[in-house]
Amino acid sequence: KDQVMDKALFGAGCFRGVEDFFLQVPGVKDAVSGYDGGTVDNPTYKQVCSDRTGNAEVMEVTFDPAEVSYASLVDLFFRMHNPTQHNRQGPDVGTQYRSVICTHGEDQAHIARERLEEARASGKWKAPIVTQIEPAPKFWKAEDYHQRYLQKHGGHCHVSYADVAAQ
Repeated sequence: KDQVMDKALFGAGCFRGVEDFFLQVPGVKDAVSGYDGGTVDNPTYKQVCSDRTGNAEVMEVTFDPAEVSYASLVDLFFRMHNPTQHNRQGPDVGTQYRSVICTHGEDQAHIARERLEEARASGKWKAPIVTQIEPAPKFWKAEDYHQRYLQKHGGHCHVSYADVAAQ
C-alpha cells in the first residue's frame, strides 16, 4: 500500500531557512520554496521582492501523517520563527516575509487556529502574535536556484531544528 502524504504551507520569513528547518524534521519528505497567492501569476523572486504582488515567501511541506502530525508541524512553525513580527522576520522586511499558515481544508484550519490560541496563551511572547491563518491560495514554486539553497551554498539561517527540538 502506498504511503499517504499530506501537504502543509507555511510562511515564516526568508524561505531558505524555513526550507532547511523543515527538511530536518522526521516525517517530512519534501519542502519546496515558493510563493503563495498574490496578484501576479507565477511571479519571479524579483517581482515578489518589490513588495507589490501580495505574495508571501512560503514553504510547501510534504509530510507523512503516520510519522509527524500536522499539529506538530504547526507547533514547530510557531517555535522556529518570531510570530510577533509584522511583515518581517529578523533583517528581512516586507509583506512577503509575513507569518502565515495557509491551510488545506477545514481540519488544518481548525488545528492551526487551536495551536495559534495555545501559542497566544503560552506567555512565551511579550508582543501579540500576528500570524495570519488563511485558506491555501495557489502555490507557485520558486525558481530552481532557491530550492535547497543552504544545502547548495552553505551558510545558515536564524533557526536550527536541533535548537527548536531541544526546547
